[in-house]
Amino acid sequence: MWKHVFQTLGLLALVWLLGELGFSWFQQTTVTLNTDPQPRQQPRPQPSRLSAEPQDQSCFCHLTGVLDDCFCDIESIDSFNNFKIYPRVQRLTERDFFKYYRVNLKRPCPFWPDDGHCSLRDCNVEPCPESKIPVGIKSGNFNKYAQAANTVSDVAACEQATDLGAINSSLSNQSKQAFVDWDRHDDAQDHFCELDDESSPDAAYVDLLLNPERYTGYQGPSAWRVWNSIYEENCFKPRSVYRPLNPLAPSRGEKAHKQKFTLQVWLCLEKRVFYKLISGLHSSINIHLCSQYLLDEGWGKSVWGPNVQEFLQRFDPAETKGEGTRRLKNLYFLYLIELRALSKVAPYFERTFVHLYTGNTQEDRATKDLLLQVFNETKAFPMHFDESSMFAGKKLEAKILKEEFRLHFKNISRIMDCVGCSKCRLWGKLQTQGLGTALKILFSEKEIQSLSESGPSPQGFQLTRQEIVALLNGFGRLSTSIHQLHIFRSLLKVKR
Repeated sequence: MWKHVFQTLGLLALVWLLGELGFSWFQQTTVTLNTDPQPRQQPRPQPSRLSAEPQDQSCFCHLTGVLDDCFCDIESIDSFNNFKIYPRVQRLTERDFFKYYRVNLKRPCPFWPDDGHCSLRDCNVEPCPESKIPVGIKSGNFNKYAQAANTVSDVAACEQATDLGAINSSLSNQSKQAFVDWDRHDDAQDHFCELDDESSPDAAYVDLLLNPERYTGYQGPSAWRVWNSIYEENCFKPRSVYRPLNPLAPSRGEKAHKQKFTLQVWLCLEKRVFYKLISGLHSSINIHLCSQYLLDEGWGKSVWGPNVQEFLQRFDPAETKGEGTRRLKNLYFLYLIELRALSKVAPYFERTFVHLYTGNTQEDRATKDLLLQVFNETKAFPMHFDESSMFAGKKLEAKILKEEFRLHFKNISRIMDCVGCSKCRLWGKLQTQGLGTALKILFSEKEIQSLSESGPSPQGFQLTRQEIVALLNGFGRLSTSIHQLHIFRSLLKVKR
């Protein structure tokens, strides 16, 4: 009897086990083979890319450590800039001497037919009206500041005026007689930029504080052509760098794309430096556009602020095929180059007879004191770029390479006249001239060391007011970019 009971229980257990296995197989088969065209249940929404993105894929994870071609680490630059340099440079560029820039925004593009200027409201630049410009400036002596051009009545009118033209009437530089000599001094061999003719009737003073650099909506074929021309025709570009910049350009296939990345052409130090300077400038401009983005345009005042998504689109490794971090590192490299130039040109401004002249004695003294504070900080920085390693080969080869370097950069400065957005053209010309002035300083070491302490010399190293304004404002833009990176880093942490 018990034997039959146990046999029955065993048979039931076997049937139950086979049923479970069969039902499980049936479920799997149904899921695998189901081709029912009825709507399926929507998948669960995936977490945002910011929260799901592994830490080692973020914009900032690899933005650390020592930079290539120099002995400085990014963390030291961040600390030095954000706490010591940035606050002082911001105050300096708000001074009268540095906030007015004379520029010709009407020069025709020398490389291709003019596409016409951007018609967007935010592209416009507000220059000083012709009717407001004092007679002394309209006379054409833009770089000659004789005694008659700076009378007491002119200074008083300047101090009481609120319009741009009246302030510009006092914009002169250093000693008056020195400018008469400097205007005759032709140092074209040292220029890395195509300088505007300040005597041109199309040149006008612009208040940089009233025309801030920010996102204007300028984009499309005109904008892409400018940057493609810079990179593809005028830049020493390693082939491993992802190009073209224009996302609308036809693809040459996945195979060609892989070959472009795997083929690395090593460049000499000078050509690597050139490429990094241009890439760093491009990165800095992109950061300005992302940090001052039009967030809301209502009936009231427009709201500008940081746009994280725009920043990720331009610098996230996933969006840039791994180029984002390298672009940001090139920004730091450019910062070091201009920082080095400021430390080297300090003796030029430390001479007692050099004045940042606006006609307001108290303002001029405070401006120079603040400038010397900036120079003291730059000289104290312990990890400067060593420019002596450049053009250090055989004399003839080094001379040819330096001239090629200079002409390439000068050509890029000319391309800025092809930018269709007036405000973009303004800041592009200023920052390009600032970098060109920094390069001029770096390669004028002997001339700076032999500066006269008794007075200016027409045959020695000289800087025009426009070069000085561009140098400090250009460096101020780089300092702002690195400061803005700190803000974007914080915003990304919050979103994660």
